[in-house]
Amino acid sequence: MSIDTFTTAALVDEFNAKLAGGRVQDTVELDRQTFGLEVYANRQRHYLLLSGDNQNPRALIVPEKLRRGVQTASPLGLLFRRRIEGMRINVVRQPPWERIIIFELVAEDQALQIIVELIARRANLLLVEDGTILDCARRIGPQDNRVRIILPRHNYVPPPLQTDKVAPDTLTPQAVDRLLRRSPDDKAWSVLVKGVLGFSPLIAREAVYRAYQRTDIKASQANPYNLHAALESFVHRILRHEWKPGVVYDENDLPSGLSALPITYTGRWEPKETASEALNSFFGEIEGPAAYEAARKPIRAQLEKARQRVQRKLNALERELVDQAEIETLRQSGELVLAYQYTIDDGQDALVAQYDPEGEPFTIKLDTSLTPLENAQRYFERYEKKKRARDQLPERIQATQQELDFLDQLDIDLEMAENWQDIGEVQDTLQKNGFWQGKRYAQPKGGKSAPRKITTDEGFIIWVGRNARQNAQLLDRCEPYDLWLHARGVPGSHVIIKTNAKEVPAAVLEHAASLAAYYSKLRQDTKVQVQIAECRHVRKMKGGKLGQVTIHKERDGLLVSPAPLEDEE
Repeated sequence: MSIDTFTTAALVDEFNAKLAGGRVQDTVELDRQTFGLEVYANRQRHYLLLSGDNQNPRALIVPEKLRRGVQTASPLGLLFRRRIEGMRINVVRQPPWERIIIFELVAEDQALQIIVELIARRANLLLVEDGTILDCARRIGPQDNRVRIILPRHNYVPPPLQTDKVAPDTLTPQAVDRLLRRSPDDKAWSVLVKGVLGFSPLIAREAVYRAYQRTDIKASQANPYNLHAALESFVHRILRHEWKPGVVYDENDLPSGLSALPITYTGRWEPKETASEALNSFFGEIEGPAAYEAARKPIRAQLEKARQRVQRKLNALERELVDQAEIETLRQSGELVLAYQYTIDDGQDALVAQYDPEGEPFTIKLDTSLTPLENAQRYFERYEKKKRARDQLPERIQATQQELDFLDQLDIDLEMAENWQDIGEVQDTLQKNGFWQGKRYAQPKGGKSAPRKITTDEGFIIWVGRNARQNAQLLDRCEPYDLWLHARGVPGSHVIIKTNAKEVPAAVLEHAASLAAYYSKLRQDTKVQVQIAECRHVRKMKGGKLGQVTIHKERDGLLVSPAPLEDEE
């Protein structure tokens, strides 16, 4: 769901009240479309999030300090740091009835605009100076849109005006009547969305509901005077800036809509103090333990389904492994039928015979449509087929167990993902490896995150992989005498100590081991056993998935307490 015009207006009022006159003290880049500004205004720090994400564009004040989500800043991120930090927010404004927010920033010798276009599927975030685009989150060239080019050094051109729609503050009963007559077979709320500026489906349905106590009424059935009266009450609140923001929750108590005005026709309405609070509740937390939980949810569901499928496959293979006696019975049955073929009468459907003189006789079923020789051949064919399958079982079981271990690793990757790209990478890995079922979703754009690098007080460099791809990347980069660390027996991060062929102090080993313990499935345990090996003894697992390894020779491991990177405590 996209933010509508009225919620945009409520946000602009909130930003002017809290941020106008404030100084931008810091900027962070969460991903290639999402940026955070720390603004000091009215003797208080405010954290402003701005996103030109195509699926969920938004602008809001969040309660917690925002953290950088990319290792390497984009060109727009670099411009934010270089040009915006230190400037003041002079005023925040909204073009009439548009889903666009313009932040006017000033300094002694310059004036800039941050423009957030909150238009789903065409959203963008731009930095503009004197009408010229300095850079933007989404670059749109002539091959993408010949009418509106959005590129650095081009003039900023606002989205085309919707000249076929009327402004809400100019509506009269006669104007409403003309709109209804234009599409008599359409629903009345749909007519409002198509014909009135700023009316989203949510607000349009609410207006129709207030007029007729139902939302499914057709335009031809709607009385224009009743509908105009309901619309006028909306417009009155809008013009007087009487916002009452909140969130709509569905029957499962999940957020299904947000609005700057109360919604009564559907779900449960929960009022919020500010428009930002409404957005924060609707989209979920930006940082902290619950960050990106909405994005993780469908991926976690796919992971669980994939894990169940692979576990069922493994169980079936292991059952086949213990059925050796059944396979031998097929061979014995064929031999017995062959031996007793001349004693089998036409139409006989079973043979009772004894293979082992000391064993019990058993019954062999016969196909009456086949000769005894053909029955024996049938048993031999079944025996050979089962035997071939049995001989392949250990390899198939090993491959299936590797798949299960890989899914466990992806589950940890998803838990540790700290930005949109990391979450999207788990989804992408599931899809590429054939574990994803059903509809596929587009991946967030932007560069892939890199392993984390720490330099210790002793001068050693420690690398921490945060997902399967980074783990494989670290293994490719390490030197033979570098040290590899990993929580024993569970999915988790590969940690590499760059030794430069030097002896590693015990304190550095323990630090690296505590990181390996924390970034693993056992991060909540008090103590975790960590295995250590020289990289020359760590090999990619034959037939294994990304980041899976075999260890040929270990050093003495460590039992340590898990500890995160210092900036994540």
